[in-house]
Amino acid sequence: MAGRLAGKIAIVSGGATGCGGAASRLFAAEGAAVGIIDRNVAAGQALADALTTDGYRVVFARADVAVKAEVEAAVAEVAAALGPINVLFNHAGTIVIKPFLETEEEDWDFLFDVNVKSMYLMTRAVLPHMLAQGKGAIVCTSSISAVYATPNEVLYDATKGACHMFARAIAVEFRDKGIRCNAICPGFIDTPHGQREVELLTRYGVDVSDGAIKAAQGRFGQPEDIARAALYLASDDAEFVTGAQLFVDGGFSAV
Repeated sequence: MAGRLAGKIAIVSGGATGCGGAASRLFAAEGAAVGIIDRNVAAGQALADALTTDGYRVVFARADVAVKAEVEAAVAEVAAALGPINVLFNHAGTIVIKPFLETEEEDWDFLFDVNVKSMYLMTRAVLPHMLAQGKGAIVCTSSISAVYATPNEVLYDATKGACHMFARAIAVEFRDKGIRCNAICPGFIDTPHGQREVELLTRYGVDVSDGAIKAAQGRFGQPEDIARAALYLASDDAEFVTGAQLFVDGGFSAV
């Protein structure tokens, strides 16, 4: 199938690289006009330029997604260029991996700002566009870590648990206004983020070797695996799916 997002105007936060970059490319290929919001100006602008050269409607807007004024300005910039937003992929996020007693308050605040506050700010900025249209789809990147705890990831696990419930609560509050909201829960994905997670967990003695990952989920996930899941949840194919958590983890959560 092609054109599954035809006529949609989408924002992808953290859309410059990794799974977010894969989603920006796929959303554009499936017919959406795409606004990439990221703090990585070089990568975000390069991707927007490349997709524009390929004939797609794509713009880049720089923002630290944990800063309200920057988020609101970036969303306004995208809307001015492309039109009212009706798809939001809340993908921006990062990770802190440390033994719990070595974490500091600054680590907690930083991670909740990037992983959770960003979803609040992005959703708060975009929802009025969707409500005015009477329809919209929001996809939030959670993680298997929302429900499967890992040593040395207490802070990360806590943020992803919050993302999990954020998506469900938005779905319940706005269902009758035509807004859907769902969460994607990736397993280990072969991105710089995923490789850094493996490196740090290994340093602290957690077995995330190739063999362990293969046993848990068959293979390393690829960015396109997450992008395709986000496409489904963002598209009208999922019009009766809201408040759900889609685990994209090769069976990790089924064991």
